[in-house]
Amino acid sequence: MDTASETSAVVAFGRFLVLPHRRELLADGQPVKLGGRAFDVLLALIEARGAVITKDALMTRVWPDRIVGENALQSQMSALRMALGADRDLVRTVPGRGYQFIGEVRPVPRADGNAGPDAVATKPASVVPMTNLPEPLSELIGRDDEMGEALNLAAAHRLVTLTGAGGIGKTRIALALARELLPHFADGVWLAEFSPLSDPALVPATVAAALGLEPGGGEISVQRVAQMLTGRRLLLVLDTCEHVIDGIAALTEAVLRAGSTVHILATSREPLQVEGEWIFPVPPLAVPVENADSQDNPLQYGAVRLFIERARAAVPHFAPDRRDVALIAAICRRVDGMPLAIELAASRVTTLRLEELAARLEDRLQLLTSGRRTALPRHRTLRATLDWSYELLAEPERVLLRRLAIFAGPFSLASAAAVGPELAASDVIDVISSLLTKSLITTATGGGMSRYRLLDTTRAYAIEKLDESGERERLARCHAEYYRTLFERAEAASEMRPTDEWLADYAREIDNLRTALDWAFSPGGDGSIGVALTAAAVPLWMRLSLPEECRGRAEQALAVLGTGASRDARREMKLHAAVGASLIYSRGAASPEASMAYTRALEIAVSIDDAEYRLRALWGLYTYHNVSGRYRVALELAQRFLALAAERPDPNDRLTGEGMIGVAEHFLGDLPSARRHLEHVLVGYVTPEQASHIVRFQTDQRVVMRVFLARVLWLQGFPDQATRAAHSTVEDAHVANHTISLCQALAHAACPLALLTGDLAAAEHYSTMLLDHSTRFALAFWRAWGRSFQGVLVIQRGDIITGLRLLRAGFDEIGEAGFAIFRLIAILMAEALGRAGQIADGLAAIEEALSRAECTEERYPMAELMRVKGELLLLQGAPAAAAAAEDHFRQSLDWACRQGALSWELRAATSLARLLHTQGRSAEGLAILQPVYERFTEGFGTADLKSAKALLDALGQTGSDTTPDAAGPTPVRAR
Repeated sequence: MDTASETSAVVAFGRFLVLPHRRELLADGQPVKLGGRAFDVLLALIEARGAVITKDALMTRVWPDRIVGENALQSQMSALRMALGADRDLVRTVPGRGYQFIGEVRPVPRADGNAGPDAVATKPASVVPMTNLPEPLSELIGRDDEMGEALNLAAAHRLVTLTGAGGIGKTRIALALARELLPHFADGVWLAEFSPLSDPALVPATVAAALGLEPGGGEISVQRVAQMLTGRRLLLVLDTCEHVIDGIAALTEAVLRAGSTVHILATSREPLQVEGEWIFPVPPLAVPVENADSQDNPLQYGAVRLFIERARAAVPHFAPDRRDVALIAAICRRVDGMPLAIELAASRVTTLRLEELAARLEDRLQLLTSGRRTALPRHRTLRATLDWSYELLAEPERVLLRRLAIFAGPFSLASAAAVGPELAASDVIDVISSLLTKSLITTATGGGMSRYRLLDTTRAYAIEKLDESGERERLARCHAEYYRTLFERAEAASEMRPTDEWLADYAREIDNLRTALDWAFSPGGDGSIGVALTAAAVPLWMRLSLPEECRGRAEQALAVLGTGASRDARREMKLHAAVGASLIYSRGAASPEASMAYTRALEIAVSIDDAEYRLRALWGLYTYHNVSGRYRVALELAQRFLALAAERPDPNDRLTGEGMIGVAEHFLGDLPSARRHLEHVLVGYVTPEQASHIVRFQTDQRVVMRVFLARVLWLQGFPDQATRAAHSTVEDAHVANHTISLCQALAHAACPLALLTGDLAAAEHYSTMLLDHSTRFALAFWRAWGRSFQGVLVIQRGDIITGLRLLRAGFDEIGEAGFAIFRLIAILMAEALGRAGQIADGLAAIEEALSRAECTEERYPMAELMRVKGELLLLQGAPAAAAAAEDHFRQSLDWACRQGALSWELRAATSLARLLHTQGRSAEGLAILQPVYERFTEGFGTADLKSAKALLDALGQTGSDTTPDAAGPTPVRAR
């Protein structure tokens, strides 16, 4: 076969004919029912001419516009092999590679001697299996993987029951499976529907009627139906079994025992519990996770595709853009990926915009109505579906189901028992097991302990029933008291348990924590429970990098404490410290409110002699003064911290104090002392396993110390070591699994050092990471840093106007809350303004930064501030510009030399030598730049050293025999 005819010529192998133009497969001249995708798989294998075809290539061929899992391909392979019957081995699996067709393929000649369909004689297709299955009216969307798994089960076992909650799509999948299996049952595939039935005794008659059996006179019993089916090769589909399950279980068991050729496929909200039954729990449609990676395409998820298809059926021109698709994904998550709820929601786009639909889902039981008129009554509204399930429950099951609605997230058996204390633990276990089998609760994933949850739609319904029962207030109190006790245990355990274990146990309780606090601080709640629970939950919020939430709850609790008759000093101290810490890492440590909160926490800690919270408060005040530019005050606080830590048994406390001194000295420009302190800390500090170690001082201390060591190393002229240290800080923060520590590593070390060394690829990688994590956790302060760095990156790539706009927006957002790295952003913005021709604005920005640095004794950036001011003066072009610029370059050199800041010194020497070169004073420029350049022992591929080397060559000094070859990115500085 030539390529052009491969998809149209009739071919044969063994007893089979393939008619591509009619999309038919014949066996011994008789049509073999084969699904469209399975037929495409067969064609692809045949066209490979015996070669192995990979799974990826097959999936691309069969699903050209979709992303599907391997299970989808496996299901089509199973269907193809079933169609081939005894010849199934013609399709060979090649482990690790793909699939291969090993049959001998031959073209079928036409009457004119050419291969083609004209001469193909087929026997009359009169032996097509009989069925009463309805024809599908729409495509089954998003169920390829489920179809594959269920098809494999049905091929291997005689009784398969599809279970799941109402509206999950059990019937749709069962009918699709039955159609796929139709060719394999000589006596047909027959559907018996039990929705209209209310009497289990009528089950045998219903099955007999569906099969067209004529039992003659007398009662139609289970035994008579079983006898009449003996020897028949058929598939019986039993749909909606849960309300007559006893009658169906008896009939199923009798039929299976009577012979070995009848297969049964059932749908039910609970298993039939018959010998030989295999259960296939039908899951919700796949939905995108919240805050998914930007590379994750929502359109590959079945739930989103179903919504869009059903919305288009209602509004033919429905064409969602990227923002709409994100809203659709959110809607699908809110309804748990339940197909019925998605279809009902999609039908509402005729009257509601997507934003309105998403906002109104709180009242989903009222909103999600108006299903298809032809649908069964229980599927016309979401409420009707849930009513159907609820009415089938025994009274103890109803009681516990509505009580479980008090849980906003996963719950354990212990917590379930806590909200129903009058129920024995064994009774709770039995009822939960029953609700689990009836698909009204689901098993929650993750963790070693068994945990459960209600789907959000089921919970909304159960909450209504709870309100009707009059028990809600009592249960809300039980729930809040339970979680107060739980989080008090968590707070104590954080001092002893490894972080990963602690987070695994308590992070999943965040939704129940929020629900308990909502009740406790409500008008009918109990504020004292809320205060205690808030104080105990601070470690979780801070460990999960949720400072804004922590601050809001802590301030709410403090307001309640302020109105109480008796005040708990220890809890008040913890709450003030929580407010201070939250403000530092959500809005910036320069916030006066943070200082006030830590000052109050320190006062209380001193009054009750709590050394631990004295350390925490001193650390908070140190951070506030550091960020506010009061470096001498910060240094004094660090020394007080170290003196107190010396009396404590944990050596890490002393090392933390020493590191605080090193950071303050870095800002004050004492680089040698800062490096000694920081290196000593990193040699001795052992990161604790306990969850509390980050909560105490809000960040991983090893990350903080390495961040500032990286900065010192760069300043001292070790760019390669600094880059490695910056990379290590990011890795350490990832290992710590702490977002705020990661943001600090990125904003204070990785991003600025990538820009300073001219590694634009690394700068893009790190700034994107910073934006991603800060946006995901709603950390606006850190997001402003990310925007600023991306603005600098855009400038370095040539788009000065756009970059300057981004940089200015980030700069303005950071404002006074900016850490001392603020000076670097000020320098970068001043340079950008100069490159954009806005020289006066650039000079104003640099003058303001100089003024602030002089007032605060922030010495480390002084050399660069002076150098950039000189460059801007040169750009201004005034008569005395060159002399003024030279004076500033020499001042910059002086500052850098005194501090031992070799990297600043190289920049200043380069600027001065370039100026002298333009004035014909090349020898003088060479004498200034050459000795500085030669003091470097590494970093010759970085932007500054490459720029200096190029200038040295221009000054007449090649240095080829004494200096390494340099290659790297464009310098950061404006030229």
